[in-house]
Amino acid sequence: MRTTEQDSNYGHLDAMNSGELLRAMNSEDRKVAEAVEGCIPQIEALVDAICERMLRGGRVFYTGAGTSGRLGIVDASEIPPTYGVKGRFIGLIAGGDGAIRTAVEGAEDNPLQGWKDIEVFEPTPDDTVIGIAASGTTPYVVGAVREARSHGLLTGCITCNEGAPVAAEAEHPIICVVGPEFVTGSTRMKAGTATKLILNMISTSVMILLGHVKGSRMVDMQLSNSKLVDRGTRMIMDETGISDYEFARKLLLEHGSVRKAVDAYAG
Repeated sequence: MRTTEQDSNYGHLDAMNSGELLRAMNSEDRKVAEAVEGCIPQIEALVDAICERMLRGGRVFYTGAGTSGRLGIVDASEIPPTYGVKGRFIGLIAGGDGAIRTAVEGAEDNPLQGWKDIEVFEPTPDDTVIGIAASGTTPYVVGAVREARSHGLLTGCITCNEGAPVAAEAEHPIICVVGPEFVTGSTRMKAGTATKLILNMISTSVMILLGHVKGSRMVDMQLSNSKLVDRGTRMIMDETGISDYEFARKLLLEHGSVRKAVDAYAG
């Protein structure tokens, strides 16, 4: 039996009170970070390979179904506002965008549809496909990774089961075994948390390595709300020594990003 389908370590959840449930879930969640730590060598290899291709204009496609697909879409959608980079991380979910909110029956069972969804973007060998499947068996994901690799794309995967079919198809499998779920088979819990952590690590590391962070600051972030404008203004003040907040804010809005504003002021 796959680890993600094994019985919970807690056999009587329905007999627990709220405090017992919360403490038990927290105890299980502590195991996730340790499991992810064991995957760092595999994550590192994938990150380095992605960076090499992104320098040539490549993109990253996340493909998944259900919770896994939604996690990929969340990560991809946060790259443009955080790092000012558009169209480089693309999240795809079985059943299309409508499946983000509502499950589409049977969508994940078609092994051909995952690659068809990627083909819409005219993929090239500089692109990367990362299949996300806690079970590691989702036909939509396995098929997408298999076809991507056959077309010369870099391939990786994130799964939570040893011996998963998707891992056999990927050049860079990341296998993060977090143990049985608190609610038996509910992979939106520990497996989902592990997946979110790994996606954060991949995209954040790639963006830093490609120069979109200076020190620890998001110098290319989009100025999409007043909070970010304020943050950017203070970043400019710290970086340049400007003491006039309104002047720094004006400089930021004129140039559109912290990086461009600092460069313009320094030049």
